[in-house]
Amino acid sequence: MILHTEITGQGQAIVLIHGLFGSYENLGVIARALAGQWQVVNLDMRNHGRSDWQDTMSYALMAEDIKDTLDHLGLDKVALLGHSMGGKISMEFALRYPQRVNKLILADISPVQNRPRHLEILSALDSIDLSNLQSRQQADQQLALSIAETGVRQFLLKSLYKEDEQFRWRFNIKALIANYQQLLEAPPSKGPYTGPTLFIKGAESDYLLPEHQSLIQQLFPQSKAKVIMGTGHWLHAEKPVAFAKIVTDFLLS
Repeated sequence: MILHTEITGQGQAIVLIHGLFGSYENLGVIARALAGQWQVVNLDMRNHGRSDWQDTMSYALMAEDIKDTLDHLGLDKVALLGHSMGGKISMEFALRYPQRVNKLILADISPVQNRPRHLEILSALDSIDLSNLQSRQQADQQLALSIAETGVRQFLLKSLYKEDEQFRWRFNIKALIANYQQLLEAPPSKGPYTGPTLFIKGAESDYLLPEHQSLIQQLFPQSKAKVIMGTGHWLHAEKPVAFAKIVTDFLLS
């Protein structure tokens, strides 16, 4: 499957892969920071953004989507940067096709099975009757019944748009619910990927923990880590300048 792409800049290609409920726009600040030195290929994954909707989702399938898209673009070897779910997709691609990845950057994610953190969000999104929705404010009010964090609701509402007088989500909520268990799983490929790998952790996040280090070293033996203080899981949005500098320094090293 060929994914929707936004391409900026020129030079060696770096591919950006967003997380669950996101789109290429979530990494737009980082894309703009990198576009002066690299060709930035910013993707919408299946069932997200402007890419096609499919009934099935798995890390194996989404890695193949990356391969199909790179083949379509004529890109043989790239750097990969993925956040959260996008990091797991990046891991899976690098483990499957190590010869096509020159550097790997993984933002606040590790190669382990995650606990189900999004059940209330999935339920809240699914409960909104888009056919009767009158405004974004009304959607926010409905989400607030289950989701207290304003920032989380604002992030989700970025994917709400209106077309032909009808509100729609840019993500396929039915497919996300149906495939959610698979999205919690660790990338299934054995590896290793022996190229340069950087894990970037949000200091206040628990997605990437010391007890994951042994598995990380097995799968990514040339990996190192950086921590951005004062950030959680959305480290690239919370401190974009620091995040972009870490990424740039790694790409240039």
